[in-house]
Amino acid sequence: MSNESITQNGHSLWHEAWVQLRRNRLAMFSLWIIALYFVLAMYGEGGYWYYQLRDATPYYQQTCLSDQYLPPHLFSKHPFGTDNLGRDVFQRTVQGARIAFQVGIITSCIAIPIGVILGCLAGYFGGRVDDLIVWLYSTFASIPGLLFILAIAMVAGKGLLGIYLGIGLTTWVGLCRLIRGEVMKHKTRSYVLAARALGFSPLRIMFRHILPNVFHIVIISFSLRFPAAISTEVFMSFLGIGVQGEPSWGIMISNARLRLWQGVWWEMTFVTLAIFLIVLAFNLFGDALRDALDPRLRTSEK
Repeated sequence: MSNESITQNGHSLWHEAWVQLRRNRLAMFSLWIIALYFVLAMYGEGGYWYYQLRDATPYYQQTCLSDQYLPPHLFSKHPFGTDNLGRDVFQRTVQGARIAFQVGIITSCIAIPIGVILGCLAGYFGGRVDDLIVWLYSTFASIPGLLFILAIAMVAGKGLLGIYLGIGLTTWVGLCRLIRGEVMKHKTRSYVLAARALGFSPLRIMFRHILPNVFHIVIISFSLRFPAAISTEVFMSFLGIGVQGEPSWGIMISNARLRLWQGVWWEMTFVTLAIFLIVLAFNLFGDALRDALDPRLRTSEK
């Protein structure tokens, strides 16, 4: 492994990055917001599977027409109010967070390995391998992303599976380009040349020696693409192509907009605020993480 991961102070790059992040109050506040959303998503996941295993109607789907259109009240049974069927808006918003985190994590698990593997192969081997992979991601990049996602979602069918595949298979291009460029720079450095002289295989050199030194790009990419995946899922669900039968944020916005003229503002307001906060928190934290982990920025600061 390269010595580039050790700073002049004798600490690892990750330690120095964490120290810098802790000094950034806005980044830490964003991290706390992300952690809160994650806890709510896990709570929603537990509630979802509890009712699924019991084959019962989930609490967030239970209707009570006598409680419809109740306005929000902080100390009431329904702090975010109720919708047109008397369903609790807070519980449905929590389930929307569950779906959003599922989409962000699963699509990242699809897109990131594709981008990393292809980027490493293209950057290390070069030649025809590089030409083929560059042609492949250039072809994907030339197709309008939203139309491609819609096409994959329609083929896979309505539901989360189509969303997972659509977003995951169309968002790996940017990471692939970054990894390719970094691997091209690292493959000529002394630690890689020494590994070659010792007879290590190309796969071992790529994934045991080079990849750890460029892994900060993967982490930064994850933090920045996560909110993009959430926004795409919300838009797809708003169009009726995404999740079916579950309170996705997109479905809640689609339903709430029809009742704004009746003065029922709280469902639209709280769902929009939930989306705004998580997307803003991820973007702010992703920017701070990039500043902390990018060696070029760290060098320029010094």
